[in-house]
Amino acid sequence: MKKIYPNAAAALNGLLTDGMFIASGGFGLCGIPELLLEAIKTAGTKDLTFASNNAGVDDFGIGILLQTKQVKKMISSYVGENAEFMRQYLSGELELEFNPQGTLAERMRAGGCGIPGFYTKTGVGTVIADGKEHKDFNGQTYILEEGIVADLAIVKAWKADATGNLMFRKTARNFNPPAAMCGKICVVEVEEIVETGSMDPDHIHLPGIYVHRIIQGDHEKRIEQRTVRSA
Repeated sequence: MKKIYPNAAAALNGLLTDGMFIASGGFGLCGIPELLLEAIKTAGTKDLTFASNNAGVDDFGIGILLQTKQVKKMISSYVGENAEFMRQYLSGELELEFNPQGTLAERMRAGGCGIPGFYTKTGVGTVIADGKEHKDFNGQTYILEEGIVADLAIVKAWKADATGNLMFRKTARNFNPPAAMCGKICVVEVEEIVETGSMDPDHIHLPGIYVHRIIQGDHEKRIEQRTVRSA
């Protein structure tokens, strides 16, 4: 099965439909699948629901799709640093489902492992728990969270081989592995494609069984908040 595609548009060809549910990797501005997001913007696919830790910033990450009103709903943990996100949410243009970061990551991982739901203490007694099943275990209350299964997963990795085995670099190994796992189809952008068999099996962070399509490209490495000392 051929997994390597020449560019983001080719890798997403035939996969995008209005109203679809997309899981996207990244944390802040680190590990964002920027090339695939730009291709979705160009394709004009709309009414999208995204599960992602955050929405990037106004002109980067999912923020570029908010600018073009292509996103209908966000399932997220952190929504700061994005003025357009705030404006659309407060004006009622954008739906938002808050998830604690650990809960969101586990919902993605669970969906990828075929686990329909799990109980967690996180969120008990807060608005996060509203409308969710409560159950006591050993005298403590937990809430039921459902696993996420997305129509499409888009992620960014450091290296891949032709079979889709992935390595992530440093903090880019954040939401990318669980996001990749929970997509019915997973498309990955990487900085480097290496020869199959050249990766140490102990250094592979995500096996190629989860990966369907791969592209290689140049990536912008931004710093979200640059802080320096005065001289």
